[in-house]
Amino acid sequence: MRHAFSLFLAAAILAGIATVAQADVEVRIDKSAQRMAVIVDGVQRYSWAVSTGTGGGPPSGQYRPQRLERSWYSRKYGRAPMPHSIFFDEGYAIHGTIHVSRLGQRASHGCVRLHPANAATLFNLVRQHGMGNTRILVVSGLAQSPGSNRGL
Repeated sequence: MRHAFSLFLAAAILAGIATVAQADVEVRIDKSAQRMAVIVDGVQRYSWAVSTGTGGGPPSGQYRPQRLERSWYSRKYGRAPMPHSIFFDEGYAIHGTIHVSRLGQRASHGCVRLHPANAATLFNLVRQHGMGNTRILVVSGLAQSPGSNRGL
């Protein structure tokens, strides 16, 4: 699994999917592998299991964080807790979850769920480095085409 994720990262860079300018923090989400890599100053620091949407969300593409919310409750899904939310495309966010047993498989309505400790770590990295210095890349495995990028 780790080798496949490394291949995904290398292919993304070679295909031109990765950001053009080096960001202080890059968050790379592979929906096929249900994994997230966090690269800080060009060095991968974290690799975490995630849960993305059962319907395929969030949309593949490149994004920047739009807002940070330390404590947020979903208005759309019965006030579900979304701790350490990083909103990046309309209502889509990366956030902590209480459903940690589902990490590594599709389980959300479309957001990217993380273990609460990992969500806090990522939230603090983005806050420290700044939203303008953070890039989020969402892909569906190696087959992602560079022409489908959105958000930047």
